[in-house]
Amino acid sequence: MPEKFDYTLDYTKLDLRQQPELYRVGKGEQGVLMVEPYKGEILPHWRFKTPEIATESSEKIYAMFLDYKEKEDFIGMDMARKFLQMGYTRARRYTNHKGGRKYDENGEVLPYTDDPIKAEAARIFKVKWDEAKVDPDYIRMKKEHQQKYG
Repeated sequence: MPEKFDYTLDYTKLDLRQQPELYRVGKGEQGVLMVEPYKGEILPHWRFKTPEIATESSEKIYAMFLDYKEKEDFIGMDMARKFLQMGYTRARRYTNHKGGRKYDENGEVLPYTDDPIKAEAARIFKVKWDEAKVDPDYIRMKKEHQQKYG
């Protein structure tokens, strides 16, 4: 079981490429918008408004995943994987709820919608996310990182 993502660290002052021992995989997308320098490298390419934009974005982020892999940079690979996962989950949220908001100001679930454009964008990200998470080198490096650092 992966150790929990550490939200107590001041990520604005950390470079986890230089301090990989501080990185914890956590669950799902934890830390995706915090871990530098990866957030700054990947976020500018993360878009899912239309299937065309999602295709370009997911392909770019997957290419970054492969580049991090070539450099034996597990944290970069994991962050790229998290951005691909987040592309899927956010596009699904916009598929199901107009404007991407699931709850109203009273905490009630807003009505479900079915936006086929966002559904296709989600599907596109899911394909790349699925490729990343089963990559044998990613799996090996994840296990090694967790054994070494927790």
